Amino acid sequence: METSYYLLIFIGFIATFIGTLGGGGGLISLPAMLVLGVPIHAAIAANKFSNTFSSTGSFYTIWKRKEVNLKLGLKIVPFTLLGGLSGALLASYLTEGILLKIALVLLIFATILNMMKSRRPKVASEQPDPKLFFPTYIFIGAFDGLFGPGQATLLMHSFLNAGYSFITSIGLARLQTLSSCFISFIVYFSMGLFDWRVGVLLGIGSFIGAQTAVRLAPKLSTFPWKNILSAFSIFLIGYLLLKIYF
Repeated sequence: METSYYLLIFIGFIATFIGTLGGGGGLISLPAMLVLGVPIHAAIAANKFSNTFSSTGSFYTIWKRKEVNLKLGLKIVPFTLLGGLSGALLASYLTEGILLKIALVLLIFATILNMMKSRRPKVASEQPDPKLFFPTYIFIGAFDGLFGPGQATLLMHSFLNAGYSFITSIGLARLQTLSSCFISFIVYFSMGLFDWRVGVLLGIGSFIGAQTAVRLAPKLSTFPWKNILSAFSIFLIGYLLLKIYF
């Protein structure tokens, strides 16, 4: 068991590398922790802890390059904070079975919504301030606090569909992930649902994974990320169906 726990460093690296570039990293980290025998609430809390630090580092790197709109990002933060707080409080009182079923319904709804958005006319990327519907981020923050996997995908869909560049979308998504994960972690920690050993090991791998992804992002920006993001969401829905009913 001791050796298997250290696999979380590698798991954290892979999951956050993928999650930073396109979302869906929780599809790797959360199931891996469940396989290792980590209770679902403790696994979610560990994800919140590790994502707080990895998001801070990757956002700072992009902000330092002046490739993200900090003013816009800070305008969205109160909405993701409110959502993250609400989702975590709800999750702390739910059983594992109910938590998985709620996450499944939310993810199906969010995936359909984003697929419909992707068919709408896109805002020109040259537009200096593409419009965003800020209350949407309460929902995304709540999804993150309640469960997690798929949240970064929803954020990336939102910013890319609004017309922001791939790198700018990563920066905005990292800031919102930082916000919802931080407030969610506070809730899980205060409820006694956090395992320091799991969280720290996962956090080490996540921090390295995020930094690697940010540095490689310019070379990977030509990938069909919008299609990849939808595929991650659909794959996660399939995983939850298997987890719940089989």
